[in-house]
Amino acid sequence: MNKKELSQLYWLNREIEDQQSRLAELESLATYCTSHITGMPRGPGINDKLAKYVAEIADLRGLIDLNIKKCFFELNRLNRYINSVEDSLTRQILSLRYISGLSWVQVAFSVGGNNTTDGVRMIHNRFLEKN
Repeated sequence: MNKKELSQLYWLNREIEDQQSRLAELESLATYCTSHITGMPRGPGINDKLAKYVAEIADLRGLIDLNIKKCFFELNRLNRYINSVEDSLTRQILSLRYISGLSWVQVAFSVGGNNTTDGVRMIHNRFLEKN
């Protein structure tokens, strides 16, 4: 497995966060979308903003649900791969980096044992180069 494959869970989570933010924005717009009663008849060229927002919200919820399912699949795949690694320290580094999504500084701090940021990153890089 390479860095790109290992990073998929992180990017899926970021995508879900962006989609949830957009969903909240659309729900807010739909909540405050009111029709203006002017007494004028509605013509065929006039849009119904609320219906547009509702359709976008439904589509976005479907995408979020699909990405959440992908996250569970990706998490299981990562866990199986990381658990197959023989070295305990390497397993811990991979888990903290790719499952917990920690930065290298946070990984080094969590691992402890006088491991530096560069040290844990090099353990990671050497492992991936060998495999």
